[in-house]
Amino acid sequence: MSSQQPPPTPPPPHGSGGSQYSTEPPATGQATTALVLGIVGLTVCPGAASIPAWIIGRSAVREIDASQGQLGGRSSAFAGYVLGIIGTVIAALGLLALTAFLVLGLVFASHVTHCIERSATSNGDTTTTTTC
Repeated sequence: MSSQQPPPTPPPPHGSGGSQYSTEPPATGQATTALVLGIVGLTVCPGAASIPAWIIGRSAVREIDASQGQLGGRSSAFAGYVLGIIGTVIAALGLLALTAFLVLGLVFASHVTHCIERSATSNGDTTTTTTC
C-alpha cells in the first residue's frame, strides 16, 4: 500500500491579486539622494557631502514616517542619515588633527628659530648656556 500525495497547487498567475506578499510603496527621491550623498561623503569628500546627507536623510525619514505608509525607502533614508553623521564626525576629527599638526609645527618652528637666533648672538662665548 503506497500512499500518494496530491501534486502541489500551482502558484496563482502574476497580477491576479492572489499574492501573499505586499509590494513596498515607492521610495521618495530624498531617500536615494541621502544614501548616495552618505556613501560619497564617506569615500570621496567627507564633510562636503556628509552634512547634506545628514540633513536630507533626516528630512526623508520624517517625510516617510508622516506619509503613513504611502512612501517607502525609510531604510535607505536612515542609512544615508547615519552615513552622513559618521562622515561628518570623520571630517571633524580630520580637521582637528590637521589643526593640531599645524599648531605643533608652528611651535616647533618657533623653538628652532629661537635656538638659531640665540646661537648666532652668543658668538662663541663659552660661558653662555643654551637650552635648545
